[in-house]
Amino acid sequence: MNDKVQGWINLYKPVGISSFSALYKIKKKFNFHKMGHAGTLDPNAEGILPIAINKATKLIPFISSNSKKYIFKIKWGEQTSTDDTEGNITNYSNKIPESEEIKEVIKSFLGFTDQIPPKASAVKVNGKRAYAIMRDKQNFILNAKKVYLKSITYKKSQKNTSEFTIESGRGFYVRSLARDIAQKLNTYAHVIELKRTKVGNFINNTSILLDDLLKIRQSEVEFNFIHNSISVLDDILAYEVEEENDLNNLSLGKPIFINKTKLIKKPLNSDKKELVFLSYKGNVVAFGRLSEDLFKPKKVLI
Repeated sequence: MNDKVQGWINLYKPVGISSFSALYKIKKKFNFHKMGHAGTLDPNAEGILPIAINKATKLIPFISSNSKKYIFKIKWGEQTSTDDTEGNITNYSNKIPESEEIKEVIKSFLGFTDQIPPKASAVKVNGKRAYAIMRDKQNFILNAKKVYLKSITYKKSQKNTSEFTIESGRGFYVRSLARDIAQKLNTYAHVIELKRTKVGNFINNTSILLDDLLKIRQSEVEFNFIHNSISVLDDILAYEVEEENDLNNLSLGKPIFINKTKLIKKPLNSDKKELVFLSYKGNVVAFGRLSEDLFKPKKVLI
């Protein structure tokens, strides 16, 4: 079992496989001790799926909270039980909205809004996943959640389909957005194509296809395709730890004094200065709070 390597793989997940299945294939191939992914992609979706290895899995919440970019296409006139092509058609409409109508309506979804997740989702209802309840054909109601949409661009329409690009925050459902846009236009729609192009610092240009990853050797993966945690964490405050004694104290959960001249990364957003990360040779070893020069660890990764 390989438990010494830690870091991230910038995986490009193909259509036709679940995020969990992609993760399982990688774990089986390279025998990593512990793995996880940031931000689930549905089987019908493709794109960036950040994979955390070993101790980097403790940083998944910070990657998952980063902004994400998507390109997606919707089909007008049909609503499905899952809001994508997986489900059965439940409603029809003859109305195909005009481009100017679409451009005007999508503006109302910018910023913070209340969004109801799709019923075919991993949201928990009384401890059970919504998709499992739906599969059992039970009636249930999902509560709206506050989500954030930074940008939305209408690209083009062709026949009964339209294409968009968006940048969103954590917990945002593209399928819900398609459903809600159609509702405001007095019609129906569902997602027929979905591609995620960015998660924080993970982008298409530096990703590797699942099939290509599974073809290469263990040593090649470790040296060429595993990114250290500091390079992928977006918009953080981080200092470098150099003393072995400090590492030992951190491993015991003890506070240490920080040399503030060793600042290696600072946040663009001043609101994020509360949480401080410590790095050793490119990998995050702890995060916590800083009081004057004293760092108090909240979680230790060594």
